[in-house]
Amino acid sequence: MWVEARAMLQASSPAATLPWLDHVFSAKAAATGGVVRRSIRDVEREVGRARFVAEVRRRGFHLVECGGQYIVICNQGQIRILC
Repeated sequence: MWVEARAMLQASSPAATLPWLDHVFSAKAAATGGVVRRSIRDVEREVGRARFVAEVRRRGFHLVECGGQYIVICNQGQIRILC
């Protein structure tokens, strides 16, 4: 029950998700144009997919989903996938 209530609060309150998002994007890799990786399950539990995608877009970064992980390329440059 507590988990459901927490999820509802976070989904309805963008301010409640800010500390987690701030933590993710304050990583050294994010600050230096590197890569940040988070499990899809953790993102869904903490902030939800839509909020996470919106934050990645707001920052001008790129988001890739692969093998149960979100991979954020913390760089605004053009991206080319080779294979």
